[in-house]
Amino acid sequence: MLGAVLAAALSAPALAQAPAATFVQAGRVLVDPASGKVETNKTLVVQGGKVVRVADGFVSEPGGKVVDLKSSFVLPGLIDSHVHITSQQGPTSRLDEVTESSAQQAMDGARYAKRTLMAGFTTVADLGADNDAIFALRKATAMGDVPGPRIVAAGSAISVHGGHGDVNGFREDVMHVLRPGSVCSGPADCSRAVREQVWKGADIIKITATGGVLSNTAAGLAQQFSDEELKAIVESAHRMGRRVTAHAHGGDGINSFLKAGGDSIEHGTYLDAEGIALMKKNGAYLIPTLMAGDFVYRVASGPNNFLTPAQSAKALEAGPKMLDMARRAHAGGVKIAFGTDTGVSAHGDNAGEFALLVKAGLTPLEAIQAATVNAADHLQISNVAGSLTPGHAADLIAVQGDPLKDVAVLQKVGFVMKDGTVYKAE
Repeated sequence: MLGAVLAAALSAPALAQAPAATFVQAGRVLVDPASGKVETNKTLVVQGGKVVRVADGFVSEPGGKVVDLKSSFVLPGLIDSHVHITSQQGPTSRLDEVTESSAQQAMDGARYAKRTLMAGFTTVADLGADNDAIFALRKATAMGDVPGPRIVAAGSAISVHGGHGDVNGFREDVMHVLRPGSVCSGPADCSRAVREQVWKGADIIKITATGGVLSNTAAGLAQQFSDEELKAIVESAHRMGRRVTAHAHGGDGINSFLKAGGDSIEHGTYLDAEGIALMKKNGAYLIPTLMAGDFVYRVASGPNNFLTPAQSAKALEAGPKMLDMARRAHAGGVKIAFGTDTGVSAHGDNAGEFALLVKAGLTPLEAIQAATVNAADHLQISNVAGSLTPGHAADLIAVQGDPLKDVAVLQKVGFVMKDGTVYKAE
């Protein structure tokens, strides 16, 4: 008898602390984007930050909170697979490189993280930032101390000495001070760089397999790592349980990285038929970042160009080619995950990528799938995000209109919930 009384007494506080349910009453809802099925008059029951049930009709219970989205279209929180959330391109970008501390970059990131979340992106992958800044911001958003998306973070990119991702264009003594430890040369050194990034906290390994538009050097957009270095990077990352995604423009770098077993391609500007075949064979994802190409081309060709001559030449070369690349990749059956390279363009404008994907031949549903189930699969978080089926995080957004008819409505998100907490309700 005494044991039963004690057991009841001990269990009572636990029962009392059970979180109250929230009942999200949705007029139209895309519970699982993979199915493409839009359901009407449903209630998402949210408890403990997760969707626990999808009920027919508009239901609620005493003590529960009701969220009225009966006149809205509800879908899972969006995922941007390529951002740089601690910075943003502008006229002062080169000066910022040598004046902003890691702490200041984290503060900037907190501001941009809120803008990103308010735009409906509840998860992002940050692919290249100061380790201290991005790993601190990742923790702060996970704890709810800073309003922002869930962050999958690469930290500093694995880069070749003198190439894209290294420090370029300053005095040599300044460049030595700013150079990150993830810059490497030779297979052994590149294995070391990967292992150190994992040790420092990287969720995913990002490498710069080719030259890049925004590196301040006239080194082109072709392959920069050797084949042996690429193989060492991929093998080292996979042995430590990390996927590898590659910034890659040139077709030679794309194909060499894929032959080395790489998992996904960012940008892919000069993707060719061999690259498309390799991507399909490997099951690799393409993250087209069409907004980035569009943005740098417009800046470089406009009256207020703040890019350097080396950056401008590459922007004018690569920018116009990216839309056709995405069109060919989609037509060729390559898997596509949504990513913008935001931080090149402005944070909060991420949803502009949807219209460009549709322009490249994706249907509105395919574009939404790219930003939900596909991106979740690519980032290996399908058990957490990308869907509103029971057991997934209560990350959801709501818009007016029908994004399956006009993806532009996703640029006007009126409601945002992340992990069961409402951050925006207009």
